[in-house]
Amino acid sequence: MFEGFETKDVTTAGATIHLVQGGSGPPLLLLHGYPQTHAMWHKVAPRLAEHYTVVAADLRGYGDSSKPASDPDHLVYSKRSTAQDMAEVMEQLGFRQFSVAGHDRGGRVTHRLARDYPDRVRKAAFLDIIPTVEMWNITTTALKGGPWHWYFLMQPEPLPETLIGNSADYFIRSHFRRGEPVFTQEAVDEYACCFTPGAIHAMCEDYRAAATIDLQHDAPDTGAALAMPVLALWGKTGGASRNASPLEVWQRYASDLRGRELPCGHFLAEEMPDEVYTELRAFFG
Repeated sequence: MFEGFETKDVTTAGATIHLVQGGSGPPLLLLHGYPQTHAMWHKVAPRLAEHYTVVAADLRGYGDSSKPASDPDHLVYSKRSTAQDMAEVMEQLGFRQFSVAGHDRGGRVTHRLARDYPDRVRKAAFLDIIPTVEMWNITTTALKGGPWHWYFLMQPEPLPETLIGNSADYFIRSHFRRGEPVFTQEAVDEYACCFTPGAIHAMCEDYRAAATIDLQHDAPDTGAALAMPVLALWGKTGGASRNASPLEVWQRYASDLRGRELPCGHFLAEEMPDEVYTELRAFFG
């Protein structure tokens, strides 16, 4: 799926991060969402690599990255810890400054990365998310049709791990059987292969962190504008636009903002790769 890319494993202070790297030019970090791996970028990354040095990484706990032991406060799987991984990865690869695009959970890591390392992130693109605190605000007041899995995965261990583990292959593949057949079999097989008991637990910890420690980390920055240019893309029937106007939300968090809705669902890079490539290419320049 990533012909011409080099596979690497980079050890950070808290994890070992698996990634692929390809192309040349300005560095561009791509971060995936739940319940996927870096493979979600396979329709877009090779084209971006014609213009950038593309790094597509598995978040800690996902894919072939390591699964550190969790802690009672969920700090290990907080977006701050995961963002630190990515800052260290890019520096070890030789990129002190870089741009980043994140989808879903990767978008939340991108947000924390931009907050904690504003001198390193040159531009930030967010695919089908709004900030975590804003997401909780709308889901608590307009739960109907909302993200049920947020509430399920955040339940105390081992409830969701046990229920998912009883039918893990069905659970993971069911995410990619909706609507048009936009997901390649190779990518879905990769997601299923990486959906191990360790990854299932780590993903639950990711969501537990989003309901606890992430909100504490985000509180001082709520409503504060990011220092760099921001791009927001979302699907018409995706998660970000379910009960909010993403562009209106992001206007409170970015002084230099552009964005648009795409006629698709949540998985933008696989549902509409041509449009996503065009938007990212125009934004990152």
